[in-house]
Amino acid sequence: MMRVLDLMAPSPLFTGRPIAPPSARLAPSPAADPVIGHQRFARDPLSSFLRIRESHGDVVRLQFGTLTAHLVSDPALVQVVLQDRARIYGKQTRGMRQLRLFLGDGLLTSEGDFWLRQRRIAQPAFHKKRIDALTPAMTSAAERARRGFVPGRMFDMHEAMMRLTLEVVATTLLGSGIAEREAAIVGAAVDFITAETNRRLRNPIQLPLSVPTRHNRAFLRHRGNLDAIVFRIIEERRRSADVGDDLLSLLLHATDPETGERMSDQQLRDEVMTMFLAGHETTANALSWAWVQLSRHPDVAQKLEAELATVLGDRSPTLEDIPALVYTRQVLDEVMRLYPPAWTIARSPTEDDELGGYFIPKGSLVFVSPWVVQRHPALFPNPEGFDPDRFAPGQKLAHRFAYFPFGGGPRLCIGRTFALMEGVLLLATLAQHHRFDLVPGHTAVPESAVTLRPKGGVQMVAVPR
Repeated sequence: MMRVLDLMAPSPLFTGRPIAPPSARLAPSPAADPVIGHQRFARDPLSSFLRIRESHGDVVRLQFGTLTAHLVSDPALVQVVLQDRARIYGKQTRGMRQLRLFLGDGLLTSEGDFWLRQRRIAQPAFHKKRIDALTPAMTSAAERARRGFVPGRMFDMHEAMMRLTLEVVATTLLGSGIAEREAAIVGAAVDFITAETNRRLRNPIQLPLSVPTRHNRAFLRHRGNLDAIVFRIIEERRRSADVGDDLLSLLLHATDPETGERMSDQQLRDEVMTMFLAGHETTANALSWAWVQLSRHPDVAQKLEAELATVLGDRSPTLEDIPALVYTRQVLDEVMRLYPPAWTIARSPTEDDELGGYFIPKGSLVFVSPWVVQRHPALFPNPEGFDPDRFAPGQKLAHRFAYFPFGGGPRLCIGRTFALMEGVLLLATLAQHHRFDLVPGHTAVPESAVTLRPKGGVQMVAVPR
């Protein structure tokens, strides 16, 4: 989830080679500056990653001062990193240290036995039947959102999708435990902390939160506001004998099937914060890119509209409609191929390893990037083209890790089912009633922040159907 710049810090002069056994085979590497190494790639990491894969192959060595990194774009090797040898490819990266300031030790950031215990406890809450019960709240939020679009008035679609997905995650995660005033506080806190995390990751030099800078004071204030609300709701739920169907209630009453233990209040807090981040901006980004692509490809929009008219008519979609919304799901899948919300995944090996015959030193960085792999011409013909029929029934991927917008292996995103149901229902509900056109002259371009958001938003106009 980090961009190249996120991982840089002041370091000694570029040495040009990692410390390696004499017999080690080093991966090919682009020409580097003698002082800063490959830091120039940080200016535009999205384009840079694509170029260096094309010019240097599927395992490319990069150097940032004394820090060695590898970009790995062969799906078979992606499987090694995320699944086959996931045990040695950990999350001790600078990016994860920054995320822990907000998320604590949630499922996204924790590791080892603690992560495994948390995953065992949380897994039943994300069983499909549990998620099914949350779908009416998703559709209701989308219905309220669609009534707010004023025909002909320009607006920022990314901002609209951020508001919508925040409402969905707040309702499904916290249920009725959050009041309207507190919802506004939560929204402001999540928006600020997400933006501040992006800013901290773009800046390789950060003062500790204990230093009272303007940004640090605001970060701590917003984090404290969120903590106060979440801990209050946790305390109320612990006192109540009722078990709600929101995710917090399910997590609060869940137990480790091996030990019978439950999550502490702090652990519950960390998982709630993780879900706010993982279930908010990522889905908003995917939906924003979907509207961009539908505006750019009216033939795809017409096929989507025809499916919605056939399956739904004038009524809103329900859980039972999801299996029939085949093309809607194809659109979402193709959007996440071109614009994966988590555009790159960073890992750090805890021991020396070898990938594709090349030496991978302990403590270095390994990037496996859905952005790069899912645009690989050997895996997807016309990789830059937008074609939802790539995911039509009967089509098969070239490799199981040719497409991994939710990660893979034991760390596969626990909220995958939730996100896909939410994406289909929100896309269908809004597309039933409106067409969204890009404002003439506006070009939506991706920004490699914590997630792959549209830089500067998406300026659109709503046109009623």
